Amino acid sequence: MKLLNPIKISYKNLLAAKFRSFLTMLGIIIGVGSVIIIMAIGQSAQELILDQVKGIGTNLIGVIPGASSDDKSPPAAAMGISITTLTYDDLEALRNPRNIPEAEDGAGYVVGSDTVSYGGLDKALSFTGTTASYINVETAEVENGRFFTKEEEANLSKVAVIGSKMALEFFGNDNPIGKTIKIKEQNFNVIGVFKDRGSSAFGMSSQDDSVFVPLKTGQKILLGINYLSYARLKVKNPDLIPSAIANVKATLRERHHIKDPSKDDFSVRDQASALETITNITDILRYFLLAIGTVSLIVGGVGIMNVMLIAVNQRVREVGLRKAVGARNPEIIAQFLIESATISSLGGIAGIILGILLSFVASVIIQALDYYWPFIISVPSIFVAFGVSVFIGIIFGIYPARKASQISPMEALRYE
Repeated sequence: MKLLNPIKISYKNLLAAKFRSFLTMLGIIIGVGSVIIIMAIGQSAQELILDQVKGIGTNLIGVIPGASSDDKSPPAAAMGISITTLTYDDLEALRNPRNIPEAEDGAGYVVGSDTVSYGGLDKALSFTGTTASYINVETAEVENGRFFTKEEEANLSKVAVIGSKMALEFFGNDNPIGKTIKIKEQNFNVIGVFKDRGSSAFGMSSQDDSVFVPLKTGQKILLGINYLSYARLKVKNPDLIPSAIANVKATLRERHHIKDPSKDDFSVRDQASALETITNITDILRYFLLAIGTVSLIVGGVGIMNVMLIAVNQRVREVGLRKAVGARNPEIIAQFLIESATISSLGGIAGIILGILLSFVASVIIQALDYYWPFIISVPSIFVAFGVSVFIGIIFGIYPARKASQISPMEALRYE
């Protein structure tokens, strides 16, 4: 009964000032809603990125120029820094069964971006120069036409295979095969169109809206370089990946005359380590955004304290009367704390509902744009967000509650 009395009083006071109570809750609603949305969208985005990486294949090894400080940090080349230590001859050595018996095939890559033109349409797109083995290593399918050959690769042929999305944007319902597109003012004959692989997001390269040209054509004609951006090896069996990685490192160290492994000028990544690296990066970004979102919760807590201080000044006579008829300081403190906690908890519930609703709407819209975007709501994040909202209500209600408990009954009864 002692607990019910202050709850009833707090409930009546909240109803007596509905609009003020709502405005007080608004900061908590926005803060909690932000936390739910950030966690939901962050997890969905993480699943999208991981799904795209897994789609490349689980039996691939990536070789990237430039060393990394440890197995988890990305090498410099992965961060946009040009490293020239990986060459075509290195790729040939890695594709040699005597060096890497576990490897089924390998492909080299150079990447760039520029304006691609056709029939008056100009669009900035990424292009990839790769070997004829790409089609096998990446398990890619050409839906229309064909992929370029080793001979075309060796002869610096100006041929291109384009993604399905690009084909639709540039040619519509027309057959792109035999048409001429321009990349860096160079004419390229379209000889094939890839089968749709699905859309990509967040700046990740996608086969569907890219142009693929022979590796040496990309090196010599489009980029003017003689090194590789990276290479990939397709391993016969995922169980052979550890031994394949060891042989890759041994081969490249021998070719680059490296005796001390700490001085490697390359990095080798398998799918598992790539997934772990991406997960670590996305987790850091998610929690950073979460920290920003909690700022609005603190702002909401300050709003609760301000409103509760106003309420104390408005209810001096009420507090004084209660103390005159026997109410003790702990009961006065409990009344105001329960009132502030009620405001914050109701705001927390409303924020949770708002966050879930907006996260669901976002997932529906993004899925309609043909992205893999699962609707994920973290149950722990709901309990944490609600608990934090109640905690903030209590913390920011302590000072007004203590101030109310210190009101003298004699002075309160004379208060105008």
